[in-house]
Amino acid sequence: MNSSDVLEIILPTTTLLPFSIYMPEITTGLPETSSFFGETSSVMGDATLLADSTSFLAETTTFLPETTTGASDFRSWLTDIVLKRAAIQGSFWQGFLASLSVVIVSELGDKTFFIAAIMAMKHPRVIVFAGAISALVFMTILSAAFGWIATVIPRVYTYYASAALFAIFGLKMLRDGWKMNPNEGQEELEEVQTELKRREDQEEKEETLDMIEQGQQESRRRRRNAVLKVLLQAASLTFLAEWGDRSQLATVVLATREDAVGVVVGGSLGHALCTGLAVIGGRMVAQKISVRTVTIIGGLVFLFFAVSALFIGPGE
Repeated sequence: MNSSDVLEIILPTTTLLPFSIYMPEITTGLPETSSFFGETSSVMGDATLLADSTSFLAETTTFLPETTTGASDFRSWLTDIVLKRAAIQGSFWQGFLASLSVVIVSELGDKTFFIAAIMAMKHPRVIVFAGAISALVFMTILSAAFGWIATVIPRVYTYYASAALFAIFGLKMLRDGWKMNPNEGQEELEEVQTELKRREDQEEKEETLDMIEQGQQESRRRRRNAVLKVLLQAASLTFLAEWGDRSQLATVVLATREDAVGVVVGGSLGHALCTGLAVIGGRMVAQKISVRTVTIIGGLVFLFFAVSALFIGPGE
């Protein structure tokens, strides 16, 4: 009985069949070993074996899609969202220039302008500017956020709705400017000055009572907190005066059709220019410029953006 007969007894026929090709070389000795490896390599390179391996990998990918394609699918989904959002909105510079011009023509000679101007006459200008601009920048960011959220609405609707609102704002400003008294700026300045004086008189009475009740030590502490008090007063008065103002509404509208970051940067710069002008020489500016003229120019600017929207179109 040779070695082949022994293997046929031990192993099943189906198992022995592949080995029947190679096992004779074992009985003939080592010189036949190279032939064994040569035949093995030729079988391993066979196209059938390669096809079977490819089929196995394909089935593995089918059974485990989350591990093989999940990350790339998530990146593709996130990229599509960002690109669609960018396509909805305009360029940075369009939003920047539009917001800058609208804020300047809306805020120059406005109530917030006079608040900063009058407070800067009695308090340190830097503190007044810091309080006012902090409120205005916060209001600009908040308004732009409202407008950005509205971009979930199809752009064609928000685009033409914003154009209609700009037309309404422009016509209203032209109407107000046409009927406005030439001394309107001086009258509003005096009105704001009277209101601030009333507030300060009330605060001085409260401070006097505190000094009597708590003594000089408490008075010195209150003087140390005077800077914070002026800062908060400028911020709160500016915020309340700006809430619902046409510049806030214009910022919301612009953020629905232009780049929100550009709107925030342009609006903040416009507020900084107007507030800086107010604290440096607000009274002089109020006496030199005509609020009526500024209002009419502002109405024309709003109408310009409304008409230009009709020619540009929502997809450009």
